[in-house]
Amino acid sequence: MSTVVTILITILIFCLIILIHELGHFLVAKASGIKVNEFSMGMGPAIWKKQGKETLYAIRIFPIGGYVQMEGEDENSEDKRSFNNAHVLKRIAVVLAGAMMNFILGLVLMGIITACQPQVPLEEVGEVTSDQSVFQQGDKLLSVNGHGVVSAADFRFQIQRVAADEPLNVTVKRDGKKMELKDATFNTESDGQQVRSLGFMLQVENLNVGNFFSSTFGNTAFYAKLVWTSLADLVTGQVSLSSVSGPVGVGQAVGQAQSMGILSVLSLFALITINVGIFNLLPFPALDGGRFVFLLIELIFRKPVKREIEGYINAAGMALLLLLMVVITGKDIIQLFIH
Repeated sequence: MSTVVTILITILIFCLIILIHELGHFLVAKASGIKVNEFSMGMGPAIWKKQGKETLYAIRIFPIGGYVQMEGEDENSEDKRSFNNAHVLKRIAVVLAGAMMNFILGLVLMGIITACQPQVPLEEVGEVTSDQSVFQQGDKLLSVNGHGVVSAADFRFQIQRVAADEPLNVTVKRDGKKMELKDATFNTESDGQQVRSLGFMLQVENLNVGNFFSSTFGNTAFYAKLVWTSLADLVTGQVSLSSVSGPVGVGQAVGQAQSMGILSVLSLFALITINVGIFNLLPFPALDGGRFVFLLIELIFRKPVKREIEGYINAAGMALLLLLMVVITGKDIIQLFIH
């Protein structure tokens, strides 16, 4: 029964993320006066259809995607309200709207998570627990080794990323002035092993209006940084492709989060939707980011890229993305049986 619930929750998460993404494209297209021929959730044969005034609304059998089909989106159209005849800035707004909606959904989910907690940690030094610590209570944590801190969770994450043999320099704001605390750790013993310690606890504050907004926006920004850092690590080879998860891997993660409670599921939901938003903005063919690049070229040079060339590039990009999805899903399935 638990497996069935996990599968249903996973499908629901994917459907909501796809829905909000495509709704972004749809709403901005409509607001821009662009004709939308179809708004579809899912792929494959339709299991439900309804013809609106000019738009066909459909739910299709496989909940693995969705699309907004606009007049003149992939072909030239003489219709004055077609996508290809709209001003390039309107087309850019339509293309970017899906990812923006994913970020907004992530922000809303993070707000719900924050509101459900009686206290929130701050990126500020609370109780100092050791005389060897170079920190003082009230220090505002600004950066770790030059990387800005956007939330308490971000601070913890950045500390964990610093290797044991690397110096850990922390910039703080103390009495209104910035200070860099060089090599701010000291060695201490825990369970018979030497570990590095900062010698303080983060300040925790009862939830109020001010820290609700700062924590919500800060943690949303942290998730975006986390996704971007993971992508950078993947490109630079610091992590392998085996650590990337597809739908099956996400389903496993949902099952683990489910066992830890609803807030863990919502946290994973927020991370996935922010991940989808950032991934879609990558300047890769067939993604929204790739389409944005073509539109940016048109905006700069006042001349669109030939439809045939754009079509070939997007088709090649889509083929690569599908191949990547097959490889990742296959890896997830193999790991599922191994474990």
